[in-house]
Amino acid sequence: MTFHERDFMEGTLGTQAVDWEERINTQRLRAERMERALDRLQATDLGAMLLVSDPNIRYVTGLAMTGGSGADHYTLLTEDGDVVHWDTADHASNQRKHCPWLEDIRYACPGLGNVPRASGRDSARQFLLSKMAELVADAMAEYGVDDERLGLDVGNQGLVRAFENQGVDVDVGTAQEVMLDARKTKTEDEIECLRMVAAICEAGFQRIKETAKPGMKETEVWGEAVKELWRHGAFVGGGYLTSGPNTWPKHQANTTDRMIRPGDLVYADFYNIGYLGYRSCYYRTFSMGQPTQEQRDAYEIARDNLYDVLDRIEPGATTDDIAEAFPDMEGEHADYYGADEHWQMTTNHWAHGLGLQLYEVPLIWRGLSPDHPIEIEEGMTMAVETQEPAGRQGVRVEEMVVVRENGVELLSQWPVEEITRIEH
Repeated sequence: MTFHERDFMEGTLGTQAVDWEERINTQRLRAERMERALDRLQATDLGAMLLVSDPNIRYVTGLAMTGGSGADHYTLLTEDGDVVHWDTADHASNQRKHCPWLEDIRYACPGLGNVPRASGRDSARQFLLSKMAELVADAMAEYGVDDERLGLDVGNQGLVRAFENQGVDVDVGTAQEVMLDARKTKTEDEIECLRMVAAICEAGFQRIKETAKPGMKETEVWGEAVKELWRHGAFVGGGYLTSGPNTWPKHQANTTDRMIRPGDLVYADFYNIGYLGYRSCYYRTFSMGQPTQEQRDAYEIARDNLYDVLDRIEPGATTDDIAEAFPDMEGEHADYYGADEHWQMTTNHWAHGLGLQLYEVPLIWRGLSPDHPIEIEEGMTMAVETQEPAGRQGVRVEEMVVVRENGVELLSQWPVEEITRIEH
């Protein structure tokens, strides 16, 4: 199996900004993302798009959207490249000071989400929706696109009606497709962000290997890992660590207060760990002491299944053909779950796109891809994950990759050949 090799001295450098070498170029990152979104907008019959989805807002503006109370921040992008951003009072004030690349930042009226929901009255909710639509309609008139169609990246019918009451011709669907198409392949700076977050996750794995001992709780070990992730500048928006019987099937409560014991399998899932907004999904399995033969055999199956999939990923390949490398229903252990079809096995064996959120295009999965294939493109980034039971426990393994012209490049580099052993 051959993987893409980076050029000499190419790859992850430091997380800090320096003046003596080129690292992630954040100005270029913002500019290239904006250019992609604008090019695709200009290819439609829309005059502007209103972006309410946090990842879409960040893609166009560069603002660190990490969630909030709903539509208390939103962005207008016109066909001429004009950007208007609305945000809460404190956020907007800070953005005006610290984000000089955005020239028009205004105070938002929160038309969707927790604020109108908490108001307790339909009249209040209607006021907030109407005011939000009025603000956007006024901006469209200022920038000369008020007679053209407005694309929304959310399908909220109340918001649609509010815009129609303002005389705005609304399109629901095109803006979503515009942003999906812009974001499905990544620039080199975006890829480097994902490579960097993979490196930060590896620091977390190392912390687990160094600190985990029998008698420690899952929560204690996970706390040590999270501390390490934050130390490297990551945003920790998810993830968990489980052990022993919590490793298969995946424990729905995620990290618990269970004490880790000798002979346990332990796995950590660093998902939604962010660096400059770009999110990880990265599994590794550990054994508390020498793994048993049953555990080693299970790990070998999971690892080989994963790499059989990676071997099929290249530009021009289609997701239906790639999905055939994932386990069939017997390999999925469908009898254990009482499942009859692959769509019932969501998240167990699949590949999903990585970027400013989980999940992005593409999705490779036996539950969907055979009847709804798409073509793989160079520059797509994704995580490929598999699992396998080992007696009353289980293993999971996952790689983060980017599609190159000759296959995939591994962004993740924690050793994968065998289970990582933790001495105690």
